[in-house]
Amino acid sequence: MKVFKFLLVLLCSGYCVAVNGQQRRPSYLNLAPAINAVNLVMIHDVTSPPAAARYYAYIMMAAYQLVAENNKEVVPLHAFIKSFPADDTPPATDFDYRIAAKYSILETAKNMLPSGYMLQEDEDEYVKLLKLQLVDAKVIQRSIEAGEKASAAIIEFSKGDHYNRLSAALRYTPKGEGYWYPTPPAYFEAVEPNWNMIRPLMIESASQFKPKVPLKFAKDSASAFYKLAKEVYNSSLHLTPQQRTIAAFWDCNPFAVTTSGHMSIGFKKISPGGHWMNIAVLAVNKAGLDFDRSVEVVTVVGVGLMDSFIACWDEKYRSNRIRPETYINKYIDVTWRPFLQTPPFPENTSGHAVISNTAANLLTYLLGDHFAYTDNTEAPFGVTPRNFSSFKQAASEASISRFYGGIHYHDSIADGNKQGIAVAEDLIAKLKKAGIEPVR
Repeated sequence: MKVFKFLLVLLCSGYCVAVNGQQRRPSYLNLAPAINAVNLVMIHDVTSPPAAARYYAYIMMAAYQLVAENNKEVVPLHAFIKSFPADDTPPATDFDYRIAAKYSILETAKNMLPSGYMLQEDEDEYVKLLKLQLVDAKVIQRSIEAGEKASAAIIEFSKGDHYNRLSAALRYTPKGEGYWYPTPPAYFEAVEPNWNMIRPLMIESASQFKPKVPLKFAKDSASAFYKLAKEVYNSSLHLTPQQRTIAAFWDCNPFAVTTSGHMSIGFKKISPGGHWMNIAVLAVNKAGLDFDRSVEVVTVVGVGLMDSFIACWDEKYRSNRIRPETYINKYIDVTWRPFLQTPPFPENTSGHAVISNTAANLLTYLLGDHFAYTDNTEAPFGVTPRNFSSFKQAASEASISRFYGGIHYHDSIADGNKQGIAVAEDLIAKLKKAGIEPVR
């Protein structure tokens, strides 16, 4: 646990609650420590990217619900989350809903994540912090109870999204030439081949944003598909230092494996969704938003990540496309390896392209374009922070990073960008209809 605490300090080091010298909220209402504590447990559990996005959405929905129940200027969840039940019960007034909301983030994750028990220590530390800040003991206790109640309600809602059916669904079986096969060095089995069974939160269905049919597989050296793969291969041989830096910054591989002789060594990292959740928290702190609006923004990003992964994964296992590594090894160069380790799922569409564009467009809608920030998410993993002039610039870089890494063809990145933007546009239209407006 000491290692996790050390990483938590590093992850939180870039966050503050003071803007232009003005304190906007008590430090105990900063969302960063809670989100990063959850990140660390997911890293420990090697949570898959789509599953991580699902967890982020629900842990933030618990906090959001508490805020909406106690701040009538905040749109209730049922106004934009499909199937979420309306509740007209008058809220209690004998607790601090903001403390309850932050506590509910930890509580929901504690009860949903496989190793969620690790968050008990974070809950205990949070209570100690509240006491040090001289928050009344009765208020703390009642706030904890309210947070636990909200968490339980969200967890109950989550049980209806079909997640419990995945373990009984058919496993992935390679279909033949041109389709995805497990890749070296670990040859992991396919990640979440039935994820399109998951109930979306805002989009109408997993297949609502089905992209165009990808380029047909061909092995002839004169074919368009061969040229796609050759483009990846040629690029990998001449990567610039800047391109390598970009690829490494957006790697976000939950469990990369390297081999040394007969020994395999695993390196755990934050997921792509976790990276964008960190960006969201960093952004609301830089913008100096109050607690309620911060919860709103981060929740919207979490919901967008969950739905965009559902849309992306639906296409991945529909087209079931071969990865560049497999194709290049078989038809171009048997010794070739990509700069980044190939993830264990089909190639089209690029997950980074889809979810990055969804998250970036949602953040742009809420916080504005040309929002400059420094992203230090990858600092604990030895990667230098990067500066961005906007969320869309970051999404563009995240997308092309997968080409530099040698794990995606250009067309699946382009189509992934379009798919992610389409998801975001649908969500933004629904947010506007519900009354969720940009920050003024």
